[in-house]
Amino acid sequence: MKIRVVSSREEIPTLNPNEKVVHLAFRPSNRDVFVLAETCPKIEAIQLPKSYRRTVSKSIEMFLEMQKINLLEGDVWGHRKDINEYYNVSQNLLEKMQELKADRISNDIIAEKLSRESKLNTDMIMYILNQKNVA
Repeated sequence: MKIRVVSSREEIPTLNPNEKVVHLAFRPSNRDVFVLAETCPKIEAIQLPKSYRRTVSKSIEMFLEMQKINLLEGDVWGHRKDINEYYNVSQNLLEKMQELKADRISNDIIAEKLSRESKLNTDMIMYILNQKNVA
């Protein structure tokens, strides 16, 4: 699974329309979120750092909810945008999720356990767990 990392609002219009998960590494305005949703009609989740997530307006939260776009809190620790514009969720982590889910462990416990082991926030792990391809 890939997370597209966007460092500035100027990048939004250049994004691939098929992007599904985007991490915004800047504080987005309402307009930035609207442009992102328009540019990437297949978007399923937007991840923001904790400090930026707290400043998102209620109107944007309602807009994203109506569009069925998840607003997640978290960071992409250790990612270098100058090397790769995507943060890759390791296949090993995805396999661990599947194993733990197969053992009938609750998603909350899986998210807590794997967030300590990986560099992903519990919100992102919960999002991945709730996707259809993680059985």
